[in-house]
Amino acid sequence: MTLVRERRQHKALSLILPSTSANSWQNHNFLSPSAPSSTSSNNSSPSTDNNNDNCLANLEKLDVIGLGNSGTVYKVRHKKNGEIYALKVLRFRENKEGLQQQALREAEFLRRVVDSRFVVMCHGVFENGGFEESDGSSSGDVCFLLEYMERGSLHDLLRKRQKLPEDYVSIIARSVLQGLQYLHGMQIVHRDIKPSNLLINSKGEVKIADFGVSKVANNNSNKEYLNNSYMGTCAYMSPERIDPEKWDGNSCYGYEGDVWSIGVVVMECCMGRFPLISEDEKPDWVTLMCSICFEEKKLEMPETDASIELRNFVGRCLVRDWRERATVEELLSHPFLIKFQNHSLPSFFTCVSNYS
Repeated sequence: MTLVRERRQHKALSLILPSTSANSWQNHNFLSPSAPSSTSSNNSSPSTDNNNDNCLANLEKLDVIGLGNSGTVYKVRHKKNGEIYALKVLRFRENKEGLQQQALREAEFLRRVVDSRFVVMCHGVFENGGFEESDGSSSGDVCFLLEYMERGSLHDLLRKRQKLPEDYVSIIARSVLQGLQYLHGMQIVHRDIKPSNLLINSKGEVKIADFGVSKVANNNSNKEYLNNSYMGTCAYMSPERIDPEKWDGNSCYGYEGDVWSIGVVVMECCMGRFPLISEDEKPDWVTLMCSICFEEKKLEMPETDASIELRNFVGRCLVRDWRERATVEELLSHPFLIKFQNHSLPSFFTCVSNYS
């Protein structure tokens, strides 16, 4: 409770997003990187190029690595120096205003997230993509040039291996918590922590991605975000986001919801399935809402599947009352992480390599 009271004294960062009118969209100041030098790594941001029109023309499309209703993610190579990136292309064919607002929000957050090895780096954002499909049509209105994470997502890894050993789960949890510590320090709430948004590179490093539904920590004046509590993936949402009236969700900053999501992810890694409902239940909205918000039983790891440290870690994350839930700082010093602190990334990389 002391940490909660102290955190309430922090002054929330104010972030004013441009409106989604056509004029403001056209004038939005996007990043426009040029080709990075041949000595730069994927973790270094390219320098600014005055010839912005040629930026996307320098990228060669190699493969589709992600596909969704609102866009496509490509593996691309820079033609001049061979650097590999991921290019996320958002399409505005349907729900144009809503998708534009999401793209603007993500661009604004990506501008600020530039100095953490636990967050996927964005090298640039391009307006009016011009990145053509095979039929010659424009594939989208906004493109994000991102660090390429060779091993895909945690979701991909779980599909191949299902369960992960506790030491690997501890490494994953520590990396995500360190990423959240950085984001929360900038008063950014991610709001969509889940396996598909946790990406893994060739070194076995786990990084947070996708800021499409992120927000500035609630200062009770950001009405736009308060009205969008359901943005994100409901299966990983905390009780105060699903039912803010019952759990007084409008009084918290939102950091607590990211902690809940970590607890769900850790359980899923250890159990090999989505953990908040039984295997024979369908994950529809009503079932999830009842399990997350209303059932009296405590959400915890089965005793046969976990150590005492892991069960306590999950239990501290999945406290329904956000006021009593663990903070990121508490979890970073939790025995579940301390127990495996000498386990290094190379051992996790071996696991990732074997199941990629």
